[in-house]
Amino acid sequence: MTLLILFVGLYGLVVCDNLIRKIMSLTVVQGIVVMSFLTTGFQAHAAAPILSVPESTFVDPVPQALMLTAIVIGVCFNALALAFVVKYFQHHGTIEISEIHER
Repeated sequence: MTLLILFVGLYGLVVCDNLIRKIMSLTVVQGIVVMSFLTTGFQAHAAAPILSVPESTFVDPVPQALMLTAIVIGVCFNALALAFVVKYFQHHGTIEISEIHER
């Protein structure tokens, strides 16, 4: 299922002509990468490394912290990319890539 959603996001990046749809597709790909990274670090019946019994297995908090940082960076990238698209639309009147290449 994860690969299917990844391919849908990549398909949107390659095929879509609209810049906003490309940004949305890139967001889908980024979300799938984060989800994949978090699911590979999953351990069943593992405890948080805070206030736990020393004999139990612990979940490594580093991948979770890295993915939280990646999510924040992704949101900032999306906001900046959308701001650029809005400014480009205000200046040129289009956000279709085929019309941009014609100019």
